[in-house]
Amino acid sequence: MHEPEAAPCPMRLCALIPAYNEATQIARVVRGCAEHVDEVLVVDDGSDDETAGAAEAAGATVIVHKRNVGKGAAIRTGFGYVRGHEFDAVVLLDGDGQHDWNEIPRFVEASKRTGAPVVLGDRMREVGQMPALRRWTNRTTSRIISRLARQRIPDSQCGFRLLRTEVLADLDLKTANYETESEMLLQASAAGHRIESIPVKTIYNAAPSHIHPGRDTWRFLKLAVRALVRRKRKRTR
Repeated sequence: MHEPEAAPCPMRLCALIPAYNEATQIARVVRGCAEHVDEVLVVDDGSDDETAGAAEAAGATVIVHKRNVGKGAAIRTGFGYVRGHEFDAVVLLDGDGQHDWNEIPRFVEASKRTGAPVVLGDRMREVGQMPALRRWTNRTTSRIISRLARQRIPDSQCGFRLLRTEVLADLDLKTANYETESEMLLQASAAGHRIESIPVKTIYNAAPSHIHPGRDTWRFLKLAVRALVRRKRKRTR
């Protein structure tokens, strides 16, 4: 008599939402994510509105920065919390409602199916609603990151992503702003982690973007140059 196969072990998930002045959207995002994860963590990066209170009232665990220090710094704070708790993976998404939380199970499925410890959202398959400047920037930066990471990454700037917690042990993030999302991909790749991408939709709303194209592009370029210099130094050793 054959014993029934054991059911696959569920993945214990934390949704990490870095947020800055998202009081009008954050409760809806928290409640939506809570349907798919074990805990929702909001890192309020020094908001001067009611982001923290709205997130907590919606059921999130909330960590508050006393002042605004950047999205990357909020992510680093969140990773510190995740490392200290028994999660199998962390899903990152933005607090402005741009990402469809109902797609979270697709990230989990892709990680289990492919074995990839990093699963990245790819918005570049349907770019009709994406502003032209952002479309060009995303494609250009993704080409650069793909070459530096030595694996294909079609949308390196997408904030919707899953990382298994073993990847966090190999990250030593130093940046504090939007370039942090590229930095984690480069460090994960350097540590030998495979990055898989899945198509996701992006919901554009009336909320203003916190991205500053000139300043944030300059930060990205500095990150890319540093990564290239480190690679050349390794080759000469």
